[in-house]
Amino acid sequence: MEVLKEKVEEEEAAEREDAAERGEKMAKPPPPETRKEETPMTQEMLRDLEKKLSDIEIAIPDMIVTKDTKVTVDTSMLPASYQSNTPKEEHLLQVAVNFSCQYSHLCPDRVPLFLYPLNECEVPKFVSTTIRPTLMPYTELYNWDSCAQFVADFLSMEPLADPLKPPTHLYSPTTVLKYQRGNCFDFSTLLCSMLIGAGYDAYCVNGYGSQDLCFMDLTREVCPLTMKSKTKVQRKQVAPPKKYAVKPPRDLTSRYEQDQERKKQEKIKAEEEKRLKEEEERLQDLVFDLGDPVRWEYLLLGTDKPHLSILDDDDDNLVDDDDVENLGKEDEDKGFDMPHSWVDPIEISPEAFETRCPNGMKVIHYKRAKLEKWAPYLNSNGLMSRLSTYEDLECTKLLEMKEWYQNREDMLELRHIHKDTGLIIDYFKPGHPQALRVHSYRSMQPENDRVMEFYEKARVDGLIKREETPKSMTEHYQGRPDFLAYRHVTYGARVKKVMLSSAESNPRPMMKITERFFRNPAKPADEDVEERGFLISEERIQLRYHCREDHITASRREFLRRTEVDSKGNKIIMTPDMCLSYEVEPMEHTKKLLYQYEAMMQLKEQEKLSRHQAWESELEVLEILKLLEEEEEAHTLKISIYDTKRNEKSREYREAMERVMHEEHLRQVEAQLDYLAPFLAQLPPGEKLTRWQAIRLKDECLMDFKQRLIDKANLIQARFEQETQELQKKQQWYQENQVTLTTEDEDLYLSYCSQAMFRIRILEQRLNRHKELAPLKYLALEEKLYKDPRLVEHLKVYS
Repeated sequence: MEVLKEKVEEEEAAEREDAAERGEKMAKPPPPETRKEETPMTQEMLRDLEKKLSDIEIAIPDMIVTKDTKVTVDTSMLPASYQSNTPKEEHLLQVAVNFSCQYSHLCPDRVPLFLYPLNECEVPKFVSTTIRPTLMPYTELYNWDSCAQFVADFLSMEPLADPLKPPTHLYSPTTVLKYQRGNCFDFSTLLCSMLIGAGYDAYCVNGYGSQDLCFMDLTREVCPLTMKSKTKVQRKQVAPPKKYAVKPPRDLTSRYEQDQERKKQEKIKAEEEKRLKEEEERLQDLVFDLGDPVRWEYLLLGTDKPHLSILDDDDDNLVDDDDVENLGKEDEDKGFDMPHSWVDPIEISPEAFETRCPNGMKVIHYKRAKLEKWAPYLNSNGLMSRLSTYEDLECTKLLEMKEWYQNREDMLELRHIHKDTGLIIDYFKPGHPQALRVHSYRSMQPENDRVMEFYEKARVDGLIKREETPKSMTEHYQGRPDFLAYRHVTYGARVKKVMLSSAESNPRPMMKITERFFRNPAKPADEDVEERGFLISEERIQLRYHCREDHITASRREFLRRTEVDSKGNKIIMTPDMCLSYEVEPMEHTKKLLYQYEAMMQLKEQEKLSRHQAWESELEVLEILKLLEEEEEAHTLKISIYDTKRNEKSREYREAMERVMHEEHLRQVEAQLDYLAPFLAQLPPGEKLTRWQAIRLKDECLMDFKQRLIDKANLIQARFEQETQELQKKQQWYQENQVTLTTEDEDLYLSYCSQAMFRIRILEQRLNRHKELAPLKYLALEEKLYKDPRLVEHLKVYS
């Protein structure tokens, strides 16, 4: 503890001056002019005053808790170290009491030290022995930040009985973990124990803090999840200027002004750093160098800490060898062996570590935000946390909401809901059946505004993004062998029909299809199409080719797509006016009608293919929407095969294996029993077995075994018939109440039928197996009786 005499004297002098000033102000009588004569109080006036005072209700603020909020602890099962002190601990308590008395004597105006509070068994314990360094078997608790977050989530905060005084009790970390409740001292003790166990140099400090800090009130803090991470601005690589590119304008900014502005900002920054440094030096009264004996006082002496020398350099020659030996012995006598922690090793079960929060749920309020957390598998839809952001400080006007999910079969990871616009954005992890990555929508109904983004490496067609509106659909591609990069489809009004409209039964008419392609280096630029448009309603096809590097314009063509035959059935011949073109460098073969005719025929086939692919995209959107609706209704969760408690198949397999092992054990025990013991007990003890008695024992043993085989068969048959009758009754009940049953009742019925059929099938197999093995077991026992050493002499003659 800090014992800095000069500082203490200054503080005491300042306090005495303040007290003197306050005393003068309080003792100073009012001026004579303002004094009034006091009116004597009558009995009636006193009664009225007493009545008025009794009617006044005093409201106690919520932040002040006047009673002890500690939970009731069952101390009957706690170890002996919790309920008593060892002689070494008693010695340590005496040292602590002595030190506390000296500290109170030297610093009477300071708060008493927090050295030996009571534990849960009402036994005083030294504070440092309450800390139990333990390395937890979870890698998440190896780092200080994740460890602190776990303690904050695992425990429920309880305010101190008096916010200005330390608690009277300091519970062990094991008890705090068991009840998952504690005050700020309990939080610190548990966290310090875990951090020291993980290798950190951690300490617990007793002091004062703000009200928000002491009550874990985060309503004035901004939620960390709402803060946007600072992304590094990457400089765009400037492409080399082309030959015919327009030169950029000259930079007319003054370099002198830039240098002056930079120097000005550096000067302001240096002054700000200097001011902060001076303020820090002024406010840093305490120096946390625990090895400095001038500012810190040791409770227990030790040889591993530096200390001030009481002798000057000039007096070194006055100390002889005997004095050095005596000083060493004195230091050894003053040394004290610190007792070990009285707390048991800290243990956190895997179930408790997974549950995390008390009762599996915790709510944290931030400034204009609320964060809710749940344990895994607590919610049937896999919801793990929800962040609600509000517009006002009272958190009444919901602005947006983010929900995080885990272990979902549909790989849904995050759902972002914008309440003001109604926009919903779903984020999926890799592994979705349709390789869906992001889905933005306002309604799950088809032919509405939506955006779907995909994992392009998981799709064969290389689709990256699909945007849909009521009148159009836009798709973006990457890495296709045909170099397709973009497709935009414009739809017209659907022909109305009586039946339900859909893309399969009543597709929307396509008015225009626009496709764009990446550059194909294997083709010349004049023959590599960059964009083509199929104007279906106008019966035209427009082409635009890639531009050469040394050109500023690109070639274009437009075909008038007419039918191959006219109204009379005559074949239409290709004419020059059916192809309009602009070529940067005209070539002779492109002007021929045969070339134009073949190009137009090829474009017609490509138009059919593009229309078919656009129609398949519509069907895929319907399929994805249907799949998402089914997954949202089912919201089944994935369970690891190693999770034997939640995995039903793994549990059933384990139970079956345990049952087989148990039956095998029973067979082994039965084989070790003496099958003749019950029959030999009927004979007089010590009497020699006769031939007639041996034959009777054999017959009785075989008859008894045969009866047991029959009883076992009858028992299996009775169980089989009972299960069959119960299943028939359940089926009859289902037929009578099928109309009024709910979906949950039908699921229960189907589950019961599946389990009943499984039991009936097992009983049938056991009965058939018993019928097959019963004669063999009978013959095996008969052979064993003939070979039994107690009967072999008599049965050998009989056989």
